[in-house]
Amino acid sequence: MSIWINTALFGVYPYVCLTVLLLGSLIRFDHGAYTWKSDSSQLLRHGRLRLGSNLFHYGVLIVIMGHFVGFLIPDFLISWLISPAQHELLAMGVGGLAGIIAIIGLSILIHRRLTDPRIRQNSRAWDIAIVVMLWCQLALGLLTVPVSAMHMNGALFEQLVTYVKGVVTFRPDIAQFLTGTPLIFRVHILLGFTIFLVSPFTRMIHIWSAPVWYLGRRGYQIVRTRRLARASLPERQP
Repeated sequence: MSIWINTALFGVYPYVCLTVLLLGSLIRFDHGAYTWKSDSSQLLRHGRLRLGSNLFHYGVLIVIMGHFVGFLIPDFLISWLISPAQHELLAMGVGGLAGIIAIIGLSILIHRRLTDPRIRQNSRAWDIAIVVMLWCQLALGLLTVPVSAMHMNGALFEQLVTYVKGVVTFRPDIAQFLTGTPLIFRVHILLGFTIFLVSPFTRMIHIWSAPVWYLGRRGYQIVRTRRLARASLPERQP
């Protein structure tokens, strides 16, 4: 890969994707507030939705948190706690297990969306495209685990960490840190930024509205079924 292409893909493209993610999300929130939703198919058919959704969301949340903590934690703190090789082994173990859980859940959701006639008929092209992109991204992430296992001295992992931190800190020479890295890592990075790029135009926009406050709520939401609601109504007098 030439230096120019490497710089364009890993030095310029990430900032294009992040800019579109931020500006596109703000514009959609301002001009398309009623489209700011996940387009749930639960009303069409709830079978297999809970299992697949729970597995995917729990797994992918751990994967995302692991990426943020693993790649963006200060170097001095990591070197004080564990060695680079131990850091890499921890990322492989936790990330690999969470990735397996997430991809199993997403596979259930994709199978449900593609095989259920009602859900398939009400699915837009981007609904299917984005979940397939997410599945491929999870698969690529899992495939990096055995590749990382062949570089357990920590050098490759430190190279990737330096690149991610360089993107966050706007280093002008970040593309050079991926020179010589295995192809699967570079494809994984490109697809990840591409998902950021298309997110403002898909159902992925709802991730900005993740109800984190729900974990600290004071009470529980009371949901009454139609049967219980009818039973609580006063009887009509003749």
